[in-house]
Amino acid sequence: MQRLYRKRIVLGVGGGIAAYKSAELVRRLRDQGAEVRVVMTQGGREFITPLTLQALSGHPVHLDLLDAAAEAAMGHIELARWADLVLIAPATADLMARLAQGIANDLLTTLVLATDAQVALAPAMNQAMWRDPATQANAELLQQRGIRLFGPGAGSQACGDIGMGRMLEADDLAQRAADCFQRNVLDGVRLLITAGPTQENIDPVRYITNHSSGKMGFALAEAAVEAGAQVTLVSGPVFLPTPDRVQRIDVVSARDMLAACEASMPADILIAAAAVADYRPEVVAAHKLKKDPNSGDGLYLQMVRNPDILATLAGRPDRPFSVGFAAETENLLEYASGKLKAKNLDLIVANDVANPSIGFNSEENAITVIDRQLRQTAFAQTSKGKIARQLITFIADRYQAR
Repeated sequence: MQRLYRKRIVLGVGGGIAAYKSAELVRRLRDQGAEVRVVMTQGGREFITPLTLQALSGHPVHLDLLDAAAEAAMGHIELARWADLVLIAPATADLMARLAQGIANDLLTTLVLATDAQVALAPAMNQAMWRDPATQANAELLQQRGIRLFGPGAGSQACGDIGMGRMLEADDLAQRAADCFQRNVLDGVRLLITAGPTQENIDPVRYITNHSSGKMGFALAEAAVEAGAQVTLVSGPVFLPTPDRVQRIDVVSARDMLAACEASMPADILIAAAAVADYRPEVVAAHKLKKDPNSGDGLYLQMVRNPDILATLAGRPDRPFSVGFAAETENLLEYASGKLKAKNLDLIVANDVANPSIGFNSEENAITVIDRQLRQTAFAQTSKGKIARQLITFIADRYQAR
């Protein structure tokens, strides 16, 4: 169940009597470390109040398709990008039919069409409705499209019938939600990740650095552990918690980072997501530099090149499968392709940091991965957590193919 830690789950509550179980499900998901946002249909509100689910989730419940309180009144797009998993429990026969037909006439159905997250349904209905050929056809069609069905279970129903159609219990649904994140594509693989900025001292008080927050590298470390890898994370100065089951090594300068990486070798895969300073001051002052009244308004610093961490590691005799990052503000794909060749990489991840919505310190990203044959694979804008899982799966496929 640790796979739910820090995962973002949108819980959709449809209009069925089983909605009373949704309250317990919110608690079970949060107990495992998930962040839960609730979306309710009009029918769902007839069975359980939004106030109850707001209190349990810790967030306002989303009710309306056009929400004036949401950014640009586009709440469904915000939630679609935010979610790692959309779990609808209960999913009524009506809701399944609308989803099968691609109807988007409320917030929940619109969100399902707009998200690239995994979608799962927990059916809940009368046993005769579940057995009906139309419902069965809808269930089959939804599964063919990649939507998971959790249940239903069998037993006594609110109407007095006995049979298939009961929504699964909260514990079972929470476990199945966790299973959505179980990907052991990197079992036993040793993975080295660099993250965050480096700092290059000018004097004991001042330094040169960049805007990197480390969020992408830390998300990759979490996704890699989830995929079964043994992860070493070498990080520059950041304010982020260490992902569970990750060995973290904190460094400051580019030379510190190179030394830590070399000490962590051999590795099977290297993902160099850190934003390493290319240059450092040639001389670090022993004491704080003071203003010189005779120097005018300027300060002259002689800079020297830092070691190229990525090229150094990718050039070793025992080189790992090497993945670099190219954070650029112009000519993104051209510069990334050049870096791929110059540093002898297997893959490079191109990131347009000139776009503030996917640049440094942002919560989302959009990337293009380029391989040795200069083939490009684009990943659409979404949360860094989802991008990380998609990228880890992509890297694992290419690593195993090699």
